[in-house]
Formats: sequence, C-alpha cells, structure tokens
Amino acid sequence: MKVLRSLRLASMLGAVLVSCNIANAQEETVLDNASQTAQEINDSAEKTQQTINGITEQIDSKLQQYQVLVKEIEGLEVYNGQLRKQISNQEQEMRDLNASIDEVSVIERQITPLMLNMINGMEQFVALDIPFLEEERSFRIADLKAMMDRADVAPSEKFRRVMEAYQVELDYGRSIEAYTGLHPINGQERAVEFLRIGRTALLYQTNDGQLQGVWNKQTRQWDELDSSYRTSIQKGLRIAKKQVAPNLLTVPVAITD
Repeated sequence: MKVLRSLRLASMLGAVLVSCNIANAQEETVLDNASQTAQEINDSAEKTQQTINGITEQIDSKLQQYQVLVKEIEGLEVYNGQLRKQISNQEQEMRDLNASIDEVSVIERQITPLMLNMINGMEQFVALDIPFLEEERSFRIADLKAMMDRADVAPSEKFRRVMEAYQVELDYGRSIEAYTGLHPINGQERAVEFLRIGRTALLYQTNDGQLQGVWNKQTRQWDELDSSYRTSIQKGLRIAKKQVAPNLLTVPVAITD
C-alpha cells in the first residue's frame, strides 16, 4: 500500500512538474511576445517621434519663411506707398509743366512783336541822339534785326540780347568817354578826338589841339568853338582816359526845350 501511495505521489509530482514546466514555457512565450510587442511599439513610437520632429522642423521653417515674407510685404507696402506719392507728385509736376509750356507759347507769341518794337524804337532813338559812335551803334541794331530772323536762337536769348543793347544805351547817358575818329572840317577829313559827356555834350578836338567843335542839339549840326575851350576839352579828354581825377569842366551845353 505504501508503495502504491508513493507511486501515486510521484506521479502527481511529475504531473505537477510537467504542468509547471508547461506553464513556465507558456509564460516565457507570453513574455517574449510582450517584449517583442513593446519593442515594436517603442520602434514605432521612435519613428513617430522622428516624423513629428521632422514635421515640427518643417513647421518652424515655414513659420520663419512666413515671418520673412510678412516683413517683405510690409516693406513693399511702405515702398509702394512712397512710390505712389512720388508718382502723384510727378503727375502734378507734369501738369504744371504742360501749363507752363502753354503759357510760354503765349508769352513767346507776345514777346516777339515787343522785341521788334523795342529794336525799332532804339533805332529811332539813336537816329535822334547825339551822333557818337554811330558805326558801332548802327551795327549793334543791325545785328539785333538779323538775330530776330534766326530760328536757331531761342526767344530767351533774343530777349537777353535786346535788353543788353538797351543797357549799353542807358550806360552812355551816365558816363564820360573819349575816342578817336575822322571828322570833316572845312571840307577835309581830319583825325580828331571826340569827347562825350553823357548825353549832355559831344565835342571834338583835332590832334594838334588847334581846332575844336561841339554838336548843337537844336540845329543838329557841328559848331566850331574858339580857342578858349581848348584847355577844358583837353582836360575832359584826360579825365575820360582816366589820366587825371574827375573835376569840373567848362563846356558849351545847348539848351533844349
């Protein structure tokens, strides 16, 4: 009986051991599967994290690009706003310029007859004035007339030249001048020195100082002067040449109405 019990107990123990071994084997299999699954999950999570990191980097890059573009757009808006102001100012300048061109055209049409009248008036004035520097003054007027017919001279230059000629004539009235020339005396051309005192008096004296005369505004002829004026005329000539200091002169002056 004891032997049977021992055998049964041994059989039971063997069965228990087998069962334990089977359980252990199954548990190891489950653990291996769980470990493998966990590893797969970890690998998947790592790949997912890498993907997320990549997406995050792309998002950061895109965000930076967006911010740069926003700044560029803001700068372009400011620049375009400034350009619009400049274009607006240029358009206004163009309108003003076109208006000025129209005004210049009107002024040019009006100023040309004015300049012609001024030249004709100067010619008449010189003809009625005391006869000094006749050749020079006549040439100046002829040159102005020829200039008015030229198309290559701008109206502004024409007007400047006319005003310049008027200024020269104006200066004659407040200056004293001495110059040489030929003058008919007793039917003979003589070398003389002319003395112009403004437009008040025009006198001459021969180079030897023996003969002198004065232009008579009333008769528009030359009158001979006696020798009493010789010294005064010589003194006036020296003053005009800046050889002596200005001083009072005694010269005949015609009284005009």
